Amino acid sequence: MKQTDGIVRIGPWMAIPEVLRSFGLDPADVLAEARIDPDLFLDGDNTISYAARGRLVAVCVKRTGCRHFGLLVGQRARLSSLGLVGFLVQHSQDIGSALRRLVRYLHLHVRGAAPNLAIQDDLAILDYTIYQPGLQAVDQTGDGAVCLMVNILRELCGPGFVPTEIRLAHRAPRDPGPYRKFFRAPIRFDAKHYAVVFRASWLDHRIATDAPELRRMLQARVDELEAADRQAFPDLVRRVLRPALLTGNASEAQIARLFAVHPRTLHRRLEAFDTSFRELLEEGRYAYARQMLADSRMALGEVASHLGYSEPSAFTRAFRRWSGFAPSQWRRQARAKTGKVARRSRP
Repeated sequence: MKQTDGIVRIGPWMAIPEVLRSFGLDPADVLAEARIDPDLFLDGDNTISYAARGRLVAVCVKRTGCRHFGLLVGQRARLSSLGLVGFLVQHSQDIGSALRRLVRYLHLHVRGAAPNLAIQDDLAILDYTIYQPGLQAVDQTGDGAVCLMVNILRELCGPGFVPTEIRLAHRAPRDPGPYRKFFRAPIRFDAKHYAVVFRASWLDHRIATDAPELRRMLQARVDELEAADRQAFPDLVRRVLRPALLTGNASEAQIARLFAVHPRTLHRRLEAFDTSFRELLEEGRYAYARQMLADSRMALGEVASHLGYSEPSAFTRAFRRWSGFAPSQWRRQARAKTGKVARRSRP
């Protein structure tokens, strides 16, 4: 089964021309090389495919020589970059309800990735999962998404907010200074997902912009948009399956429970779209495996464990079935490609 192509509103990436100019480049030339219409950046509600956005960011990295280009763009994004969804989040009662709305409705802003909010002991983890396969510049997209999540939390919580940890699912850069300067928090590179970790007590924090009447009007409009958004059922399953994979909660019974149906019902509904739970699970594992192998320094045993394999050999057999290559061979080839990016001075 062919997956629905991911799309994203350009809002959080509106700063791309500004960042390109900071490197002394003409944005029109870079956009032309990436085959992107400059009019895309006239309105934050304009949409672009995930593939085209990845291609654009990859060209930007090549032309600037900056390996943290996504960080520079993402740190300029705000709640307002998310349009109607951002306004609904902004006018929520407290941080917990705001983030649950973000998780619930972000699919109206982006299709091809999904956020998730989890609580572990006294910590809250807001993560971002990219489930569209075959993309370029996933590390840049992940950096930009984490920057946006941090800016959202700073905007909602106020100046007292400090993350406990930032998790980035790619290798540590030669110079982590730009990351430390923006996040002002401990950073874990080579993480299994992109995430912001903070004290769970923040979830009860009241939001100063809470506006019940406005929130009701915004909620009604968002509900209308969701009713008109005829998202295929397999894409909805992907949205919940990918984060569940990394938390060990991705069995068919567990996913069916999230949709309040029996596993047999889940099976029938997916079969109607000519796919199966096993196919979506394998697709998710393959996507995560490629991301971890290309962007992190995790040992193969760690990657296998994160994906739910009891033995590295089982993971190796599965990866060879998916790609035709052993994981170590695929990793060498992927790193050879990304190693061709030139490096220049950075602003």
